[in-house]
Amino acid sequence: MTFPALSFLDRSHSIAPPGWSRWLVPPAALSIHLAIGQVYAWSVFKAPLEESLGLSGTQSALPFQLGIVMLGLSAAFGGTVVERRGPRWAMFVAATCFSAGFCVSALGVASGQYWLVVVGYGVIGGVGLGIGYISPVSTLIKWFPDRPGMATGIAIMGFGGGALIASPWSSQMLSSFGTGTGGIATTFLVHGLAYGAFMLVGVLLVRVPPEGWRPPGAPSGAAGRPARRGMITTADVSANNAIRTPQFWLLWVVLCLNVTAGIGILEKAAPMITEFFAETSAPVGVGAAAGFVGLLSLTNMIGRFVWSSTSDVIGRRNIYRVYLGVGAALYLVIALATNSSKIVFVLSAMLIISFYGGGFATIPAYLKDLFGTYQVGAIHGRLLTAWSTAGVLGPLIVNAIADSQEAAGRQGPALYTTSLFIMAGLLIAGFVANELVRPVHPRFHEPAGGSTRTEAVSGEAVSGKEAGSR
Repeated sequence: MTFPALSFLDRSHSIAPPGWSRWLVPPAALSIHLAIGQVYAWSVFKAPLEESLGLSGTQSALPFQLGIVMLGLSAAFGGTVVERRGPRWAMFVAATCFSAGFCVSALGVASGQYWLVVVGYGVIGGVGLGIGYISPVSTLIKWFPDRPGMATGIAIMGFGGGALIASPWSSQMLSSFGTGTGGIATTFLVHGLAYGAFMLVGVLLVRVPPEGWRPPGAPSGAAGRPARRGMITTADVSANNAIRTPQFWLLWVVLCLNVTAGIGILEKAAPMITEFFAETSAPVGVGAAAGFVGLLSLTNMIGRFVWSSTSDVIGRRNIYRVYLGVGAALYLVIALATNSSKIVFVLSAMLIISFYGGGFATIPAYLKDLFGTYQVGAIHGRLLTAWSTAGVLGPLIVNAIADSQEAAGRQGPALYTTSLFIMAGLLIAGFVANELVRPVHPRFHEPAGGSTRTEAVSGEAVSGKEAGSR
């Protein structure tokens, strides 16, 4: 059954007319990423939910944890469909799921059925997170083949900065509506309706470039892509073939280890800085610790744009050398300096988190360099399973070691020194993986003109058997 009203969402109905400005695509992407970036502000709801529904800290974290897991899974399994159906369809699905997730959660709180909150925010909303996260990536890269790092950095910067909007907004609504079940349910409902409307701006605004479009001043051929330089290819690789290459798995390791190291600090930032300096003459108070968390959120957001834009100038491999090599050195600085200097601790943590954010924003451009633009969104979606893995590993390492050290009677920096050395080691391992990345072998490439034909007909990737025969 078809619905004519929904044909507006088809890729064929979102092709940009002549003279349409490509600079309207980043705002469309931002409308999605600023909304779904709310997930980083989930902690605002933890205490009210625990008090009103009698939950433990572990239970109140379930919607967030499940949302991140579903982000990775939906991005991985839905990436090829997103490429085939186009960004407008994907953004509409993301808006519908993310909005519906809040509305179902509101019903769950109002009725005292917490499982509805877990299903609503964690499962339904998590699908919106994953589809929304990858929805603009391929389109941005196709509109900005000359500056892919900058383009994806703008959008993914929105995801990092979403919490800066959502956190005070959510807090203000809870203050106005109350922190009981009625107030939380109302807050969830307002979130769902407001975010749904905001994300629809992106649905209406986004366009895909017409066949053969090139940016102003670009050389002819290869859709305006730069000529092959180093690891920048003019060929295309399908999503199914990409996961058969060592390059994909090396980048999977790079992203996983970079995120593991960064999220280890980000998830425990407030207690870490408090405990690090608890025994000094100037301990860190609750307010200062909250300010530190806000500062890290800001550097996380800014790093996504600044470092990914820098990668357009110095190259993707070089910027990851900075993320991983300098990041490892900074972890060692924190570990060896212990609690001798707050300035050293704060500045080092800020840089590490900026590299964490930059790694997220740069990886789509790295994938574009290696695999082309054909199904880069689908490839990116599959690579995001590295994020789901790191989201478990990073907090697990830091929290488990801190708990064991505390049980052994240690305190202050000793709670985290071992974790810091481990994080430095992980980044060094990621550095080695980055050094091993080489151009993709031509046997994985789509035949000349084949990627355009395949995408237009079905969007399906070439089979492994076909790739192996070339």
